[in-house]
Amino acid sequence: MFLSIVIPAYNEEARLPQTLSRISDFLGKHAYAAEVLVVENGSTDRTADIVRDFSKNHPRFRLISIKERGKGVAVKTGMLAAEGEYRFICDADLSMPIEEVTKFLPPVLTGYDVAIASREAPGAHRFDEPPYRHLMGRVFNFIVRALAVPGFADTQCGFKCFTASAAEQVFPKQTMSGWGFDVEVLFIALHQGLRVVEVPVDWYYKENSRVNPVKDTFSMFWEVLKVRLNAVKGLYD
Repeated sequence: MFLSIVIPAYNEEARLPQTLSRISDFLGKHAYAAEVLVVENGSTDRTADIVRDFSKNHPRFRLISIKERGKGVAVKTGMLAAEGEYRFICDADLSMPIEEVTKFLPPVLTGYDVAIASREAPGAHRFDEPPYRHLMGRVFNFIVRALAVPGFADTQCGFKCFTASAAEQVFPKQTMSGWGFDVEVLFIALHQGLRVVEVPVDWYYKENSRVNPVKDTFSMFWEVLKVRLNAVKGLYD
């Protein structure tokens, strides 16, 4: 298996039909073997039914249902269940067009362990993002660079690619179930001596983003501090 795409999905019945179709169309244009794992965790809508029905006619697609909520839990479950040589985390809103995945794969990109989509690296483009959301992201990135993961312009974009060996090194050590898992897995990767690179992408702001500007900023700040505390305790050794 060359590529695994892991989609965390909580109450995504509105967005998934179009997202699954777009990913299926994209993969249909490439000869490599691929799978798509949709990890549904605790949804109260038809998320699971939509994936189950879609997979009947699209054998690349597979539903994984777990009870525990949290994007971090869903991502960890999918990345460890995946079988691909490259394992790509993909948000259900496709704010980064699925065609951008090519930038993360050979022959376009080689010689890395973890590649993270960046909305700030040279060559990246952001579309339709409200100024307050951009400011919120920049403030949080400053905190992340100061306390946990220095040197990266954008750690919170939801699209990231791990080689199989990197995923199997990093995700068993992941402890966080919430939004802070992004920072934690990058911290673990760097702590393990893995090569992490940023990939500039096109990114489109979606109106129905699940990020709460106030609540989630405080939550993510606390989780960045927890990463440092975990490191002191030796949890990532």
